[in-house]
Amino acid sequence: MRPGSEVVQARVRSFPMNRRFCIAPMMDCSDRHSRFFLRLFSSDILLYTEMVAAAAVLHGDRERLLAFSGEEHPLAVQLGGSDPEQLYRAARICGDFGYDEINLNCGCPSERVQSGSFGACLMNEPMLVADCVAALRSATSLPVTVKHRTGIDQQEDYDRFAAFAAAQLEAGAEALIVHARNAWLKGLNPRQNREIPPLKYDWVYRLKRDFPDHEIVINGGIKTLDACQQHLRHVDGVMLGREPYHNPYLLHDVDRVIFDRQVAICGSRREILHRMYPYIERQLGLGVPLSRMTRHLTGLFNGKPNARRWRRFIAENSHSKTAGIEVLQQAETLLG
Repeated sequence: MRPGSEVVQARVRSFPMNRRFCIAPMMDCSDRHSRFFLRLFSSDILLYTEMVAAAAVLHGDRERLLAFSGEEHPLAVQLGGSDPEQLYRAARICGDFGYDEINLNCGCPSERVQSGSFGACLMNEPMLVADCVAALRSATSLPVTVKHRTGIDQQEDYDRFAAFAAAQLEAGAEALIVHARNAWLKGLNPRQNREIPPLKYDWVYRLKRDFPDHEIVINGGIKTLDACQQHLRHVDGVMLGREPYHNPYLLHDVDRVIFDRQVAICGSRREILHRMYPYIERQLGLGVPLSRMTRHLTGLFNGKPNARRWRRFIAENSHSKTAGIEVLQQAETLLG
């Protein structure tokens, strides 16, 4: 694809999948219980799983790794890997589970991921990634996307970044999700990699101008819906991560602000909580410990009176093997 230079009004473009607002794949955060909870805020948000290694899909407990509730749709699975054959086989399995999209991780900087030769280190091997994208495309009719960085370490070469993107689009990636920072593979841990490398929003905007017919989603450092609106003047979609996870009620107005809906499905904080109760009771009946679910709810009342008491009570009382829905009901009484 030859880059162009025209200014693109990205917010009016139409693509088969709605990636206008996404919640990022986050290790130890984006499990099925968190996704069910976040879905209560909007039916249109595109949710992502935690990264699942392709080798684990092939050899591990697939039900534990891949199962989800139908209410979570639209839902993308993020795969980690660098072996096209493994990714091909994993994609076919994921397709059978009923996901809506398959995303390839080329952005995670953790040493554990690097040791498996995937994640952000793959940005040094654009043609291998393109082979992986092609393998995923051939395995399934699902859309295939790539999540990546602007570069690694101290790379400051836009053309190199754009060439990586071009290779993936040429291989058949339907969209690119760009974390607008470099990943520093040495010297920074994953948390520092989300905060210290400078943001390069202008690079992502330029990428959209250079590839106007392709879908570009921006990620990194976005904390408000107002900021999302500003980004959507330049790109097709936004992806948020830690902010809505720690302060989920940020999403209560997403239908109106982002999706231009007059009536949102989201209610008050307490209404959202009460809508979680039947799900929690079903999961408890299946033997899921209460703490696996309540850990995703602790931020629901952030900024409200007695939110600290709410968080503390849940933290202290959810880990008992006999803990049930009454823990949340009692915690709710502390809110006043």
